[in-house]
Amino acid sequence: MSTARTDRSGLAGDVLAVVSQSGPTVSFFDAATDRLLDTVEVLAEPHELCFDPTQRLLWCTSAYHSGYYHAHTGRRTELTVIDADTRRIVEVIDLAPEHGPHGLALDAGRNRLYVSVEGGPDRPGGIVVIDTVSRRSLGRIDTDAPGPHWFAISPDGRTGFATNKEAPFVSIVDLGRGTMTAKVEVPGSEGLAASPDNTRAYVAAPYLGFAGKPDAAPGIRVIDAASASVVATLPTEHAALPVHLTSTGRLLAGEIRSTPDPESKLGRQLPGVLSVFSTDDHRLLGSVEIGLFPLSITSSPDGRLAYVASVVSSTVDVIDLDTFTPVSRLTVAKRAEPGAHGLAYIPCPA
Repeated sequence: MSTARTDRSGLAGDVLAVVSQSGPTVSFFDAATDRLLDTVEVLAEPHELCFDPTQRLLWCTSAYHSGYYHAHTGRRTELTVIDADTRRIVEVIDLAPEHGPHGLALDAGRNRLYVSVEGGPDRPGGIVVIDTVSRRSLGRIDTDAPGPHWFAISPDGRTGFATNKEAPFVSIVDLGRGTMTAKVEVPGSEGLAASPDNTRAYVAAPYLGFAGKPDAAPGIRVIDAASASVVATLPTEHAALPVHLTSTGRLLAGEIRSTPDPESKLGRQLPGVLSVFSTDDHRLLGSVEIGLFPLSITSSPDGRLAYVASVVSSTVDVIDLDTFTPVSRLTVAKRAEPGAHGLAYIPCPA
């Protein structure tokens, strides 16, 4: 893989944290040099990460005892809290009876962390609200769907959006009142991001599924928050899964490419694609080949670099978003399939 010569000296002291789902670990890489700094062992099946810059804590969800969504040996109930600077575990929080924690969204100004949890026989899926100072649960918000998997909040902290893999809608919740207020028709949904002006959410759909092709054209649905409706679709060539908005207003989407394989529900994986759109006019600005089965995306604070974790290849691709070229590829250690999953960018403490 040819790589671009991109100056990363301005990232000195910054760190990229990466989950290895089968590690089970969180690895810390120097953002300027790609050097592996440390590896922390965590509970089995870690999935997503979220960095709290106020407390300088890293939150990690562990969703299952083994396996993945719809193919696991039981749901876990824990969150692991890691000191981002010493890279040591501070606490393991048990959310029981809530289970299957996955998506994370932070409102640092109000000291709130929102965690998506799966439903069960006695309750639908929902969002657990955590006080990031006391690190204790403040309650939950029902989303009326069995599998809310990803969650995002508007920057003003008032509205939340939960994507639902199997339910044909995105749940919109009022975070102040703690209630669901609307369902937006979307054919099974994956990753999402909320716009900085509080007006829109961008949702990858349909749900990829693990057998056969999606039953609707793949793309990024643009949801208008005020009307709770889909107002546009940004088409993608392949099924999209992770979505991310950079500080410069670019929308990043990770597309899955595969061919049928009778021995694998996921099919035989081909290199994925990172597609980059303008949020002003929804134009496709560029695309670049990445690893196998992209699951998570983040970016540098200045919006110049994208980081894409691909779970089957267990790699993180660093992409220059000005030239749409690869900068480097990190390899994340794994014990078995799957590998690299959640990501968090940790700026150097001032």
